[in-house]
Amino acid sequence: MGAEARIAELKLELPPAPKPVATYVTAIRHGDLLYVSGHGPYRTDGTLITGRLGENMEVEAGQVAARQTGLAILATLRAHLGSLDKVVQLVKSLGMVNSTPHFHDHPKVINGYSDLMKDVFGEAGVGTRSAIGMVALPGGIAVEIEAVFQVKD
Repeated sequence: MGAEARIAELKLELPPAPKPVATYVTAIRHGDLLYVSGHGPYRTDGTLITGRLGENMEVEAGQVAARQTGLAILATLRAHLGSLDKVVQLVKSLGMVNSTPHFHDHPKVINGYSDLMKDVFGEAGVGTRSAIGMVALPGGIAVEIEAVFQVKD
């Protein structure tokens, strides 16, 4: 089953593909790699999930934000490729968590994103990953994730 069929089967609703808010593009292809800029947790209504883990958010809420960020990344992939079925492999993800210095469960938070990628792409959705804490993220968003995907024509 392809990724587009999985999206339908899982009844996932993708937000509109985010637009750049500064001087950058949301994704750029180089050979068979598509580099996706940092995305935040965009909801379908265009709002963002904000908050800080260890201060006003628990791990479960952070996982929801990471999953929503993954949905925004999927929207960008579809916008750039025309179909999610053109994704061959998730290569690398960098998950950044807006957190206090005493919060240490960054990997658990980013699992919200990683689990979504596996649900959509199967084993091809499991790639290398880093999950780190940040003292702040743009607009107070809870999570920001960037990724690299191997793609085909």
